[in-house]
Amino acid sequence: MRAFQELAAERVGAQALWDDPWLRALEAFERVGPWILVAATLGLAVVALVRGRRLSISGVMGSDAQRRVHAALVEAERRTVGEIVPVVLGRSDAHPAAEWRSGLVMLLAGSALLEGLLPWHAPWLVLTIQLALGSAGFALARWIPGWKRLFVTRRRASEVCAEQAGLEFQRLELHRTEARTGVLVLVSLFERRVVVLGDVGIHATVGDAHWQRTRDAVLAGVDRGDLAGGLVEGIQACGELLARHFPAPDGSRNEVPDRLVVRAE
Repeated sequence: MRAFQELAAERVGAQALWDDPWLRALEAFERVGPWILVAATLGLAVVALVRGRRLSISGVMGSDAQRRVHAALVEAERRTVGEIVPVVLGRSDAHPAAEWRSGLVMLLAGSALLEGLLPWHAPWLVLTIQLALGSAGFALARWIPGWKRLFVTRRRASEVCAEQAGLEFQRLELHRTEARTGVLVLVSLFERRVVVLGDVGIHATVGDAHWQRTRDAVLAGVDRGDLAGGLVEGIQACGELLARHFPAPDGSRNEVPDRLVVRAE
């Protein structure tokens, strides 16, 4: 064998692999993949923590903000038989599926970005690392609301808020007013949704356009970082229209207490 190798060496002048751009790209990806994973995870976590304040009851509806909204509510209802109840929720649903989605995405993305570092010769160790990646994604979604929000679809957020608005309308007995003039203004912080519901007595008179104007007034406040201000403007707009169509006669009774409902969920 040695003699054959020596003879072959005499006959070969040069030897090299031909250039493969795909192989070079894969090698580059293996080098930068771990850094991409670390940078993306840290960046998204920081953004989620910053945005999390806007998803927190204490961050957007402190005691001063609640007093502003309650004062606007009392003033609006003083001129109408309509009953307006604003409800601010931390979230309308726990969204447990979002935690599993986060874990699955972290497992798959982490496995791809760490491909060059994973010990593929030891499958049990690869599975252990993948389990750790999935657990990290699950934990991030469990403990950081802003991170979890990344894994909740727009459709799901709209569905749970619409369902929650219906439940709140019934729970607050807004459907039991004599003239069917109850109005619910629901703000769900986690889902970033505003829902305005009017009972049949009001809706038959004002239609959808008015509820959209009330909703847009609240959203305008949210966009400028002043949810309380948006609620005040929405309540004022709603109160003006109700006073025009359903004015309060002398001696009219307040069928639903003037209150702002604020709770985590």
